[in-house]
Amino acid sequence: MHKTIGVVAHVDAGKTTFSEQLLFHTHSIRQRGRVDHKDTFLDSHEIEKNRGITVFADQGAFTFNGSYYTLIDTPGHVDFSPEMERAIQVMDAAIVIISAADGIEGHTETVWQLLKKHHIPTFFFLNKTDREGVNLQDVVDEIRGNLSTDIFDLSEMEEGRMTESLIEFIAERDEDLLERYMDTGYDEALWLDAMKRMINNRDIFAYGHGSALKDIGVQDFLEKFDQLTKTEYTDTGDFAARVYKVRHDENGNRVTFLKVLQGALHVRDEVHVSGKHEKITQIRRYNGKKFETVEAAHAGEIVAVTGLTEAGAGDPIGTLVEKAEFDLIPTLKSKVIFDSSIHVKEVLRCFKMLDAEDPSLRVVWDEHVQEVHVHVMGVIQLEVLKQIVRDRFHFDVSFGDPKILYKETIRSAVNGYGHFEPLKHYAEVHLKIEPAERNSGISYDNVCHANDLSVGNQNLVRTHIFERAHHGLLTGSALTDVKITLLTGRGHNEHTSGGDFREATFRALRQGLEKADNVLLEPYYDFKIKVAMDHIGRVLSDIQQASGNFAPPETIGENTVVTGRVPVATFMNYSTTFASFTNGKGALTLQFGGYDECHNPKEVIEAIGYNKDADPEYTSTSIFCAKGKGYPVPWYEAEAAMHLL
Repeated sequence: MHKTIGVVAHVDAGKTTFSEQLLFHTHSIRQRGRVDHKDTFLDSHEIEKNRGITVFADQGAFTFNGSYYTLIDTPGHVDFSPEMERAIQVMDAAIVIISAADGIEGHTETVWQLLKKHHIPTFFFLNKTDREGVNLQDVVDEIRGNLSTDIFDLSEMEEGRMTESLIEFIAERDEDLLERYMDTGYDEALWLDAMKRMINNRDIFAYGHGSALKDIGVQDFLEKFDQLTKTEYTDTGDFAARVYKVRHDENGNRVTFLKVLQGALHVRDEVHVSGKHEKITQIRRYNGKKFETVEAAHAGEIVAVTGLTEAGAGDPIGTLVEKAEFDLIPTLKSKVIFDSSIHVKEVLRCFKMLDAEDPSLRVVWDEHVQEVHVHVMGVIQLEVLKQIVRDRFHFDVSFGDPKILYKETIRSAVNGYGHFEPLKHYAEVHLKIEPAERNSGISYDNVCHANDLSVGNQNLVRTHIFERAHHGLLTGSALTDVKITLLTGRGHNEHTSGGDFREATFRALRQGLEKADNVLLEPYYDFKIKVAMDHIGRVLSDIQQASGNFAPPETIGENTVVTGRVPVATFMNYSTTFASFTNGKGALTLQFGGYDECHNPKEVIEAIGYNKDADPEYTSTSIFCAKGKGYPVPWYEAEAAMHLL
């Protein structure tokens, strides 16, 4: 049986130490490393050793009781959370490490929501219980209050036997089992099967406890974890897999890591990916930095392959059709600063390699200002990127101060018209553009009749709508949260050529935006703050000054908890201030809460200074033809000149 398990947690909860213990107890490694000694098996990159944090989701392999495990140790720092989310999508089960000394910390709740979204069976290991002053029951109560009430202690089962309270806990959550219990009593096999099913369905969650550093409770946890988890992969059927991550080896070869979901994969097989067929040239099984080459990979395994040139994280391969969607997206962008002696093409080449490995970077070459931009989660990520570029590509870069990534939408529906008719060219496109649900992105519909425009040209319009991010008129930021409908269009049998519908589509979109009530959007945090009652007044005042809003505070024991929403721009550096006035005793949880209307649009628009009439990539002016010559018609006159109106 193949099982992919992930270890996830807030930074410094003890993930990597716990992972080292699992690998040691299963004889995958001979010696346990320590993060503070910089000799752990999984944090093998120099950056990770120097900083004492996990940056890359690396994997180990071990066998236990006849099952083959792939163990993924994920980053716990919020700046590297997209890497963690990409790993979650391929897990069969997850182990959430919670420091019993610190309780549920900010990133833990983010992890919990992602595991819930991807429906990953989840276990808890309450770590550092050997610390002085730790009250285990307080941590359990905190899990019940913040994550789930359906948790049970693994110590309530020994060699299949369960305590009376655990027997009742399981029976209460299964009507048939409860009826059986009332009639004939407890049946060990039935209860164990029910427990496995409930864990797999995320109806219940098990927790163990101990100390990873002192190797207390880890072996016992592994034995019960193995007993309560199962997978059902099959080598029969057509091959299907999902890309987990992309790396480049020391020779610069692109290595694609994928999870085999069904069927088998062999060296020299051709697979369907990103709309084309590519041949697998090598299959590797990794354990840390080392790998062995194999001739085949089977359902349930995570392997690395060479031969794929374009597949990115989340992409489907073979008969799998769904691309994974990721929730954690950067809200900041920064300019890459480099010495003029380094050619920009070389900088772009290197950053495109990093972009393949971390697609959330969204590396962009801005032709207008001749700058390379990257999207990031925070300043720690920029510091790490700086070191990665120096170590791998042997040149130095720095970064401009991170800036908020704004977006734009519209408030009410408009029709946009575009016409492109220089001499010997012809295309006309009519679009309806209407506001859509917040954070829904761009959707598309088509009500154009084939008698008006050929299906092939209709498909071209759709392709151009989705081929890139479109600029809004207020700041040139990406357009989002709109539904675009193709109403009608026209081509010419003789004169329409490649690119004409691209020009007409973009002009129609832009002409519609010129008439629309445009709205600037900014990213928001959903926050949860827990502080002593003495500090709640300061916290509420800070939230109001940051243009946030909050629900009525709740008193829980000696603390007060407040939740709400606040702009990222005003709160991104608040954690330092918060830690200072609470002396590190408060709890601040910030989760990306999507985009909403900007709290200070006038100031932002003025600061960015975007000139909608001087955008080299967009124009709202249509081109018509008369007497063998093309001539421009500005957006406010274009509608009256359209051929289809």
